[in-house]
Amino acid sequence: MKSVRVLSVLVGVLLLALWPFVGGTFGIDFVAKTMIYAIFALSLELLVGGTGLVCFGQAAFFGLAGYAAVKLSPQGAAPSLLWLLPAAMAVAAAYALFMGALSLRTRGVYFIMVTLAFAQMAYYLVHDTPLGGGTDGIYLYVKPVLAAGDTTLLDLDQPLTMYYVVLASLVTAFGFLALLGRSRFGRALAGIKANEQRMRAAGFSTYPYKLAAFVVSGAIAGLAGFLFAVKDGFVNPELLSWHLSGAVLIMIILGGIGHLRGAVLGAFAFALLQELFKSDAVFGAFAKHWLLALGLTIIASVALLPRGLIGAGELLTRRTRRADR
Repeated sequence: MKSVRVLSVLVGVLLLALWPFVGGTFGIDFVAKTMIYAIFALSLELLVGGTGLVCFGQAAFFGLAGYAAVKLSPQGAAPSLLWLLPAAMAVAAAYALFMGALSLRTRGVYFIMVTLAFAQMAYYLVHDTPLGGGTDGIYLYVKPVLAAGDTTLLDLDQPLTMYYVVLASLVTAFGFLALLGRSRFGRALAGIKANEQRMRAAGFSTYPYKLAAFVVSGAIAGLAGFLFAVKDGFVNPELLSWHLSGAVLIMIILGGIGHLRGAVLGAFAFALLQELFKSDAVFGAFAKHWLLALGLTIIASVALLPRGLIGAGELLTRRTRRADR
């Protein structure tokens, strides 16, 4: 079973690597954007699926890193990727540390509402002040590069280069979280998710573990926010809105909570469903009501596939065995 999972991941990476040769301009842009959302979904999967913490403020880390990427970029000169990316992720991680240090003292629905409140604070900071350009947002006119002396190794203003940087980031985030899950730290998080009281009785101080997971999750969400800002060359307050926090939560539910592959699969499924229901060619005048169709589809998928899309194969196998009996 493990070999099948590894093979499916390798095949997925290979297909994504080959996609630019057949995808066209729109296809490359669409898949690059979806991979960024997949990284974002992986960041929340660490909290929800790995630790049992339902955070409703994940968009704050995503958006703040995007704003940091734009605000820290010098005017008229291409910033270096070597310092701009870590700086943007550090901003997201710092806010995650601040948010987690306070919100992790609560539990259940109170934790959900406190994380939402912190995210809304960040939202109104960029929405209502000149710092973030208000509702108009701000533009990134010169995109970062990776250079060695006078030689440019990576220019993120090139769509194909940007695509493969995003793909490399997705693979790195996925691999890092997979290794983290198999480490002592990851096993401790799994124990906290299963029974926090028992972990405390076993001598574990659970608060530092949860706070560390919160900060790591914020940094990975910051990576996604940085890539999104650089790809689009523009940020606005909607990147920090509760709608985006809800959307990424739906992604991991749709794909299957508790599985890294499910987070990636859920991000792609969510993006494809959006494009499908927005299509005038398929749905005609009903396309303007795409949110209704998307909501009904998600409700149906949760009802029919309680373990998400990642559990569809297992569910089908069980039903086939029952039918054979």
